[in-house]
Amino acid sequence: MRLPMHWSLSLLATPLLVLALLSLLSGAMPLTLSEIWLTLWGQGDSTHQLVIWQIRLPRSLMAMAVGALLALSGAVLQGLFRNPLADPGIIGVSGGAALGAGLAIVLLPTLSLPWLTLGSTTFLAFVGGMLTTLLVYRLGRNALGTSMTMMLLAGVAVGAIAFSVLGLLNYVADDEQLRDLSLWQMGSLAGASWPRVILTSLMGLLFWGWSQRQAGALNALLLGEPEARHLGVHVERLKRHAIFLCALTVGIAVAAAGMIGFIGLMVPHLVRLISGPDYRRLLPLSAIGGALLLLLADLLARQLAPPAEVPVGLITALLGAPF
Repeated sequence: MRLPMHWSLSLLATPLLVLALLSLLSGAMPLTLSEIWLTLWGQGDSTHQLVIWQIRLPRSLMAMAVGALLALSGAVLQGLFRNPLADPGIIGVSGGAALGAGLAIVLLPTLSLPWLTLGSTTFLAFVGGMLTTLLVYRLGRNALGTSMTMMLLAGVAVGAIAFSVLGLLNYVADDEQLRDLSLWQMGSLAGASWPRVILTSLMGLLFWGWSQRQAGALNALLLGEPEARHLGVHVERLKRHAIFLCALTVGIAVAAAGMIGFIGLMVPHLVRLISGPDYRRLLPLSAIGGALLLLLADLLARQLAPPAEVPVGLITALLGAPF
């Protein structure tokens, strides 16, 4: 059953707010609602200030921002490729980002970039994701334009090569490097910080604004490229902009939080069940749904085996694979 837009928004936004509050309440140091309220208004003690402002609030906000980025890019790519199995990794960005992070952890552990507040692993993961996307886009180009089938095949091939090289890095890594690399590949929000929150949030707003303006063109593209051209859509320009913006978006998300799967694949399908395929509704609801799902996964990751923390990528995989 298709719900009206305001009901769909309420259905997703209400549990998102509840989970955000639970995320602030839960942790090794339990806090009450009154303590959180006082801390947010700058009246709590120094310990509460540290826990809320430096650990839990940045982590919750980054979970929502990264989840929204992955879900939005998944929705756009599914429409662009007209493939229900399309997800952010389909253009090779996830494999390239993983390879970049592996190079930073194993071969360049002493690399210092004092001008970079996010760290060398994050930076090289982003660079790796963008370079592989450029390669996939170049392989998919021909005299007639951009072939989505060739891009799909090139993305699978380049991703396979990237993960093969990553396997070699796993082989030569020492114990500490292997652990760091394995944990990064499983995804984690433990490294949340305000610079990462600001970066992912700004990218999320920019990408949502662009994709919302292109909602009509994405709807037309679902009919097929010839039909979209007849309706006045500049198909090649739309492909080019969508691919590079999705690569930029996913590169930032993966660099900030590691490999987190199934959000971009699962959330758009879940949203279509309640809102239908219209991109004017699908995009904002996918962003909220992605934020909701990753925040839920992070909350479960922190609560399943305290004081240890289960990698959030494992939780999303356990949720996504049955779906």
